[in-house]
Amino acid sequence: MNETALTVHQTARPHGFPTADHFTFVESPIPGPAVGSALVENLYWSVDPYHREMMDDVPGGFALGAPLEGRTIGRVIASRTPGLAEGEIVFHRQGWRTHAVVTPEEIRKLPRFDGVPLTAYLSILGGTGLTAYVGLTRIARLQEGEDLFVSAAAGGVGTATGRFARLLGAGRLVGSAGSAAKADHLTREVGYDAVFDYHDGPAADLLGKVAPDGIDVFVDNVGGQQLAAAVGALREFGRIVRIGTISQYNTPRRTAAALQLLGHRGEKASAWRASWSATTAMCRRSCTSSRYRICRAASSLWTRQWLTGSSTSWTHSWECCTARTPARSSCETARKSRP
Repeated sequence: MNETALTVHQTARPHGFPTADHFTFVESPIPGPAVGSALVENLYWSVDPYHREMMDDVPGGFALGAPLEGRTIGRVIASRTPGLAEGEIVFHRQGWRTHAVVTPEEIRKLPRFDGVPLTAYLSILGGTGLTAYVGLTRIARLQEGEDLFVSAAAGGVGTATGRFARLLGAGRLVGSAGSAAKADHLTREVGYDAVFDYHDGPAADLLGKVAPDGIDVFVDNVGGQQLAAAVGALREFGRIVRIGTISQYNTPRRTAAALQLLGHRGEKASAWRASWSATTAMCRRSCTSSRYRICRAASSLWTRQWLTGSSTSWTHSWECCTARTPARSSCETARKSRP
């Protein structure tokens, strides 16, 4: 066994696109587990879009000169706790390192199924799949036959959204991607009806060609001009699920830019009655007084907080967007009677 452990540390805050100069590898002896813990040799790491936000100087972000956090799958190679046996495969969040010392409370043991690769627990069976499923079923409340637009459709969440939407009986399923090859893969393999390359022109024109009659649901992974295009294409009682805004992660003052963008969309934007912040957008009125419900299906950790009610802000978002309020019957009536 290699006697050296490697850990990735962030050394500086990026202004714009991060580069290798913002990070460093740190070598150290492989740690030994204390009583009640186990040593895990990591096998797979998930590098996720939310990591870019955590690289900035924000509450809960990455600390400089310290190991980075991330979703990880590893194998127990030494144990001093009856709760973890050597050889077990576990999921934990001490990523960006070759080895980690964990306690039974910090891990999830992963079941093994024939034909299911371990990497699936970092994608369709992990936070990526959960985000897509919650966004469609709990937030958008996708109905059979409704038409859907997904930005960054070739990404992890976008691909999972396409597959789940098909299983849920979506109508026309359209998306955006960054190349013709990605667009071809999505239409041939994933189940999308049409996908445009966002480099080919204005997003509003491209979306208009693939969805000339508009859309019922927009699953937003990008923000920016694609969000503006989707706003213009929404039908009556259309919904937007905000997953992420990757087009703005490297742009300073991205919140102000988003507000300005929405302000230029006329009646539809003003009808949203939304309050925006840098990390989340949530409805501030019940769906009886707003034509659109806007929420964020976030990372698996935040989603768990939201579903369990352990976070005040996410509880507020949950109550608004799923109408777990006295206004629920009115909301359901309005949703079912839409054109």
